[in-house]
Amino acid sequence: MNLIRFALRKPISILVLVLGLIVFGIGAVRSIKVDILPKMNLPVIYIAHPFGGYSPDQMESYFAKNYVNILLFANGVKSIETKNIQGLTLMKVSYYEDTNMAQAAAELSALANRIQASFPPGSQPPFIIRFDASSLPVGQLVLSSSKRSNNELQDLANVYVRASFTSIPGLLSPPPFGGSPRTIEVNVDPDLMRSHNMTPDQVVEALRLNNQTAPAGNVRIQDKNYITPTNNTIKDVKDFEKIPLFKGGVQNLYLGDIATVKDGADVTAGYALVNGKRSVYVSIAKAGDASTWEVVQNLKAALPKIQENLPDDVKLSYEFDQSVYVINSVKSLITEGAIGAILTGLMVLLFLGDRRAALIVILTIPISVISGVLFLKLFGQTINLMSLSGLALAIGILVDESTVTIENIHQHLDMGKPKALAIWDACKEIALPKLLILLCILAVFAPAFTMTGIPGSLFLPLALSIGFSMIISFLLSQTFVPIMANWLMKDHAHKAPHAVQPTGLNTDEAQFAATGLSVESEQDTLNQKKLLVEREDFNNDGKISIFERFRNRFMKMIDRLFKRKKTITVVYLLGAISLVVILLSTIGQDVFPKVNSSQFQMRLRAAEGTRIERTEEKAKLALAELEKLVGKEHISISSVYIGQHPDSFQYHRSIFSWLVHMKLFSRLH
Repeated sequence: MNLIRFALRKPISILVLVLGLIVFGIGAVRSIKVDILPKMNLPVIYIAHPFGGYSPDQMESYFAKNYVNILLFANGVKSIETKNIQGLTLMKVSYYEDTNMAQAAAELSALANRIQASFPPGSQPPFIIRFDASSLPVGQLVLSSSKRSNNELQDLANVYVRASFTSIPGLLSPPPFGGSPRTIEVNVDPDLMRSHNMTPDQVVEALRLNNQTAPAGNVRIQDKNYITPTNNTIKDVKDFEKIPLFKGGVQNLYLGDIATVKDGADVTAGYALVNGKRSVYVSIAKAGDASTWEVVQNLKAALPKIQENLPDDVKLSYEFDQSVYVINSVKSLITEGAIGAILTGLMVLLFLGDRRAALIVILTIPISVISGVLFLKLFGQTINLMSLSGLALAIGILVDESTVTIENIHQHLDMGKPKALAIWDACKEIALPKLLILLCILAVFAPAFTMTGIPGSLFLPLALSIGFSMIISFLLSQTFVPIMANWLMKDHAHKAPHAVQPTGLNTDEAQFAATGLSVESEQDTLNQKKLLVEREDFNNDGKISIFERFRNRFMKMIDRLFKRKKTITVVYLLGAISLVVILLSTIGQDVFPKVNSSQFQMRLRAAEGTRIERTEEKAKLALAELEKLVGKEHISISSVYIGQHPDSFQYHRSIFSWLVHMKLFSRLH
C-alpha cells in the first residue's frame, strides 16, 4: 500500500526511475553477449596427446595407462575417460562440483610434464584444454582454388588465415582440415644408400645436425660487443641436397647423391569434401565467455582483410553460420512481444473501449522485458536460447499484470468514483492477490537455484529472466500504471447520480456521495462490487453493451455451476489427471525441443581397416543418394571429413625418421 501511495504522491520520481530502466535497459540490450547456449562452466578438462605412427593399442599402452596412473595423484578427480585412435590419445578428466578449475588445470599441467619421462623418445607435451560445452562451433571458413592443391591451401590457411584470428577477440580455431601439413620429403634410393654403406639412421642424424641453430656467444672487438649466433638452418629446399653425409672416412658424399628432396606434404590422413570436392576448411569456435554474435560479426568484417593476404586464385567464404539461430530467436521474441502487446491493447480496446488504457498496457510489456535484460546482464548472464525462452514465457504473464490493474480501475470508475479514488481503491484491492500470484510463479522456478551441473546451467538463465521481468512488471503495475492512469484516463460518464448530494461538501466529497457508497464500505472495497454484480448496466451509462450481455450470461452460468460444485470438481480432477497420465506416457523426452535448423549430421562407418580412398568413394555415394532424395537444388552446402586429423608435430625428429623409413620401405617393396 505504501508503494502505491508513494507512486501517486511522487509521480515524477517514479517516471524518472522508469526512464532510467529504459535508458540503461536499451544500453544492456545493445551490449549484452548473445550466445547459443548459456555458459556451462563444467568441471571438465581434456588432454590430447598426438604421437604419429602408433596404433590404438600402442597409444593405450604407452600413453593412456601412464596418464591414468599419474592423474590419480590429482585432487578432486571424479572420473577419467580415455579414447585411443591411431596416433592420438584423448582423455576426459571430470572433477567434482565446486572444484577450483584454475588450480586443477595448473596441477594437471604439472603432472603431465612429470610423466613425460615415461613416454617413448620424441614425444612432445600434450594439449591440455579447458573446453566448455557452450564453446560450440559457430561456422566454417572454406578455402577453394582452381589452381592449387589442398596441401597448398592448408598451408595458406595455417599461415595466413589462422594468424589473422588474433585480432578477433573470443575466437578459437583448431588447425585447418582437408589437406596434409607441409613436409620436406627426402626420398632415399635404397640401392645408392647400400652402395655407400649408409644406414637410414645416419641420414636422419645428418639432417638433424645440419639444420639447426645454436647460440655461439659474443665477440668483443675494440669498443664493440658483437652478438654471434650460429644459424645453420636451411632456407631453400634444394639446399637439403647439399647436406654432407659422414661415413667415418673422408669422402665427398652429399644427401643429393643418394636421395631426392622435394617440397611436399605429410602422409595423407584424411580428406575434406565441400560439395563433394576436396577442399580445405577451418572450423570456427568461440571462447566460453565470448558472444557468438560478436565473434561472427567481427569475423565477417575481417574477411575482406584476410582475403587480401591470400593469392588471387584462392577464394575464402564463411559457411554454416550458427549465429543465425540466436538472431532468429531474438527476432521471434521481439515479434512475439510486439504481437502480445498489440493483441492485449486490442482486447482492452474491445472490451473496455478505452484507447488510453490500451496504450498504458502496451507500454508496460517492453519496459518489463528491457528491464529483465538489464538485470540479466548485471547478474552476468547472456542472451541465449534459455534466457530467450524465459522472456518469451514471461510475456504471457506480463500481459496479466497491467491488464488486471486497468480493468479493476474501470470497475471502480463504473461505480461513479472520482478518478483518483478509483485508482487508489483498484490498486489497493488487488495488490495482495497479485503479490501472492507473483510469489507462487516464482516458487515454481526456485528449484533452478539449487540445480547443479548441466541442468543448473541451463535452467538458471530461464528462471532469472522470468523472475526479473515479472518482478519489474509487478512493480510497474503498482506504480507506473496508476500514475499513467491518473494522467491519461478519463472519468466515466453516468446516467444519473445514485443519491441526493448533501449540501456543504467539496467537489471530491460530492462526487463520492453521488456514487451511493458509504464511507464504511471503503474499508472493504470488495463488498462495493456487489452493486456492479447486481445490475445489468455494468457502467451505468443507460445502455447494455454486447460485453455486458455476455457478462450477465456468464454470471448466470457460474451461479448454476455453483450448485453442482462437488460433482464438477471431481470430474475436473479426474479428467485432468487422466489427460496428464496419457500425455506423459506418449510424449518424448529431450533436452531441447526439435527445431527446423535446415541442417543435419550423418555419420558413416566403413569396415575397420578400410583405406580412406575407399571411404571417400562411399561418402560420395551417400551424397549422391541424398541429392536424389531431396533434390540437388535443395542442398545449399555439404561438408564431409573423411579419416583423421594429421599429426601436429610432423617436423619432429621421430616423425621425420618415421617418414624416411616409410619412404625407404615403400621403395624396397
